[in-house]
Amino acid sequence: MSLVVTGATGRLGRLVVEALLERGVTPSEIVATGRDIQKIKDLADRGVTVRRADFDEPDGLAAAFAGGDKLLLVSTSTVGRRLAGHRAAIDAARAAGFSLVAYTSITHADTAGMRLAAEHRETERYLRDSGTPFTFLRNSWYLENYTSGLSGYLERGSVAGSAGDGRVSAAALADYAQAAAAVLTTEGHAGAVYELGGDEAFTLAELAARLSTASGREIVYNDMPVQRFAELLTSVGLPKDYAEVLADADLGLGRGELFTDSGDLGRLIGRPTTTLSDAITSALGQS
Repeated sequence: MSLVVTGATGRLGRLVVEALLERGVTPSEIVATGRDIQKIKDLADRGVTVRRADFDEPDGLAAAFAGGDKLLLVSTSTVGRRLAGHRAAIDAARAAGFSLVAYTSITHADTAGMRLAAEHRETERYLRDSGTPFTFLRNSWYLENYTSGLSGYLERGSVAGSAGDGRVSAAALADYAQAAAAVLTTEGHAGAVYELGGDEAFTLAELAARLSTASGREIVYNDMPVQRFAELLTSVGLPKDYAEVLADADLGLGRGELFTDSGDLGRLIGRPTTTLSDAITSALGQS
């Protein structure tokens, strides 16, 4: 049985491969794929099968997926241009006869109004209609989305956003990776739709308060109109289109579209999820 992971050159895909190894999967039974396989040469050195896969080059996907039994389709990072690549991967998975395709989607993909959800919703629909057994791993935000901006929060003394009092069920990348590994290595997940998020949801004002407590500095939450937030994101170097998508996602956060109290993530990984406080403490220790 071979387990194929797409996007293994990215943060989440790489952590999934590591989680599979931790679960005792034989390295040669893991196929790690990505565009630039030099980034995962160390995995090949550890016995993992490494293959190049580029969704923009669908003719090469048959070779990348050959001999696979289950596939983790990690959503690509090309927001606004994801769907064609996802469809190419699903077509290749169907042709290869995978017994399961698990797809990393977003919370409430079927109903969420945020722009980020649209391509996930269409990918889910295409995968359902393909006839291939599927599992939807609907991930909320990553804690790292916030802890990676720690230096900026400390410098400005504020967390900016357009989320109002909305609560986000953010969880650590490693938690989501372990959930994906659990789905790939155990049975009974075909047809499942998992709404995945941390055990403890929080508002951005609560995030600011936790940062204040942990750092000993006063940090506040600065809620602002969505266009102003998009302009702020652009001013710190994000492309305009991407900044607007992220600002729009904050509106979705405010509507509850990144909140889940399903408990699915904790059940899949068999332990409590990483807390916001622990994630902040770890980030402060590394800064």
